[in-house]
Amino acid sequence: MISERLKSVIRDIPDFPKPGIIFKDVTPIFKDAQLCTEVIEAFVEQLKGTKVDVVAGIESRGFLFGLMLANKLGVPFIPVRKPGKLPFTIVKKSYELEYGSASIEIHTDAFEPGSHVLIHDDLLATGGTAQAAAHLVTELGGVVAGFAFVIGLDFLNGRKSLDTFSENIVSLTSF
Repeated sequence: MISERLKSVIRDIPDFPKPGIIFKDVTPIFKDAQLCTEVIEAFVEQLKGTKVDVVAGIESRGFLFGLMLANKLGVPFIPVRKPGKLPFTIVKKSYELEYGSASIEIHTDAFEPGSHVLIHDDLLATGGTAQAAAHLVTELGGVVAGFAFVIGLDFLNGRKSLDTFSENIVSLTSF
């Protein structure tokens, strides 16, 4: 089962990025090409029946599986980036994190209005980053097709903040 395989390789990094936070590190997954393939196949299976016109990956770990997933689905990939990283006209959204605040940006021409956008990131914690990405998608006239995460930290209830955009929320493993 993909959930147990992922749990066996995801490592905990205590006190990162600040004291009291236990960071879930997905980078060991990338050492195993077969597991990476299984991750993408699991996303595709769980998203069956979902109309996806484009995958939006959130910087930076959301780029890794996001691009692979977009390729597998045969749709474009768009990056959702930290401020100052995109060279064209952007829209920006600020939001609160479990340990501070941040902003993300997207190009204004990232997708056509009416496009069904799947938002991907490595981890769902409080949902602030994914919610900000969903606001950007809707601001540009897109429809949030759903959310795809490798990890869900269920005890932080991040799903609640995303339900208004889409109830289609996939996490391959949970803690």
